[in-house]
Amino acid sequence: MTDPATRVSGRDPETGQKRTIVIQEGRISEIIPGGDDDGFWLTLGLLDLQLNGFAGHDLNARPDPGTVRDLATAVHTSGVSRFAPTLITASRDSMIAGLRAIAQARDSDPLLKHAMPFVHVEGPHIAPEDGPRGAHPAEHVRPPDLDEFDAWQAASGNLIGLVTLSPHWPETTAYVRGLRARGVRVALGHTGATPDQIAAAVAAGATLSTHLGNGIAATLPRHPNPIWSQLAEDALWASFIADGHHLPAETFKAMLRAKGLERSILVSDAAALAGCAPGLYDAPIGGKVELKANGRLEVVGTSFLAGAAVSLAFGVATAKRMAGLSLAEALRLATINPRLPFNLPALTVGAPADLLRFRLGEDGALVPETIYVAGRPFNP
Repeated sequence: MTDPATRVSGRDPETGQKRTIVIQEGRISEIIPGGDDDGFWLTLGLLDLQLNGFAGHDLNARPDPGTVRDLATAVHTSGVSRFAPTLITASRDSMIAGLRAIAQARDSDPLLKHAMPFVHVEGPHIAPEDGPRGAHPAEHVRPPDLDEFDAWQAASGNLIGLVTLSPHWPETTAYVRGLRARGVRVALGHTGATPDQIAAAVAAGATLSTHLGNGIAATLPRHPNPIWSQLAEDALWASFIADGHHLPAETFKAMLRAKGLERSILVSDAAALAGCAPGLYDAPIGGKVELKANGRLEVVGTSFLAGAAVSLAFGVATAKRMAGLSLAEALRLATINPRLPFNLPALTVGAPADLLRFRLGEDGALVPETIYVAGRPFNP
């Protein structure tokens, strides 16, 4: 029996015109002009390429499949249709346990399988020094190893689609080539690498900079430095955290101009404390951390951030304000652009119905009304 069609209306952020999207059996069957005008906007669903946890659910604390399912629900109700669950630097056993839990959760529910198209592994092959290492535990930083990567894939059923590393390791070129041969994208991040090391990683197949401008030393040479080198590499896309804490407005705006809107992506980098009350916490990422009333999450006793504590929808609104973007431009950075490097379908007839219907708050905030994940509605 065919499921009845669902009709969803709202204004197109690109044109400002009303449109109606018809959903049938979880997919877009029609996109037609017109529809009810109740002040809501309708866009492709947000996709977050870097999410470590949310609303108290932590992917880096040996999660079980139930934790992953609860996390996904919390993420959806925050405004995100799809996301890459992200595991950071940890022991081999801990990373494999996390990968298995994510794979088991996906295998238990077709909707979860759709919502989490792949896993992002951020580390453990990063810079070991304070500063570029960020909140990653120093004791588990280690060189790239294809045998270890193959063990990760065996534990997860070949679920890893993105790996972030520092290209300073001697093993980098062979590792990047090995991952690309396995169909995995490679990002550069948490690094103090030289221009030559960055260029060699790009030549080997690296295609993305992870949260550019963060995961780097607090003080850098005027030039050269790893930020300039990555901004100048036309083959690299760049992801940015636009929470108002990771990058000052003028820095974010300048980086967007240098990289170009067509190669820029917004990520949340949300930690498990995103959406929680301010206070001191013991966290797998960063250890003793403080979530401040203004949303800044930092390692106690340092100036280093321990991930972000806001949603991607918050980041879209903040990016719009900081860089003077149009609504359509800001949304593009969190909807179309994250999908392009991974060949994921966008807003077209026949594609999965991943949609966000929202209104704009008086302060410019995106206020989700309904989030659709393969046609299934979620409400905040």
